[in-house]
Amino acid sequence: MTVNGLPLHALVVHAAVVLGPLAAVAGVVLALVPRWRWATRWPTLGLAAAAVVSVVAAYTSGSSHLDANPALAQLPAVATHQERAVVLLAVVAAYGVVAVAAALLLPGPTALASGRGARASRGVVLDRLLVAGVLALSVLMAVYVVLVGDAGARAVWG
Repeated sequence: MTVNGLPLHALVVHAAVVLGPLAAVAGVVLALVPRWRWATRWPTLGLAAAAVVSVVAAYTSGSSHLDANPALAQLPAVATHQERAVVLLAVVAAYGVVAVAAALLLPGPTALASGRGARASRGVVLDRLLVAGVLALSVLMAVYVVLVGDAGARAVWG
């Protein structure tokens, strides 16, 4: 599929390159700054969803582009790009699940003077697991966005 003569993949990847790291930063802030959780829950949820959608769209459009141009599959740089994209797809899916769980379950204060809306801890072990999961997957997602993007750029530009 093309848009004005450009492969859709070349356009869609830019959303993944921007939204993946933004979602990772939002996840890190949600995990590490409990007093800001009231303000970071919804942005983290929104960015996580946008990152998942953009990476899936980039992966799907890349597969479509490869199907339309089978000669590209013979290039080692394209194979590297594709292998890394498969890993990123799994990482961003896992991040989406863990980010939703963290945003909904991690304790934190509220912005309301009455204190309504504050979230109590559901257990130290669960809190720590969610924080560790969000941190690990945030770093992994940001790293793989860079690795996939670098491999794709090398495949196109040498």
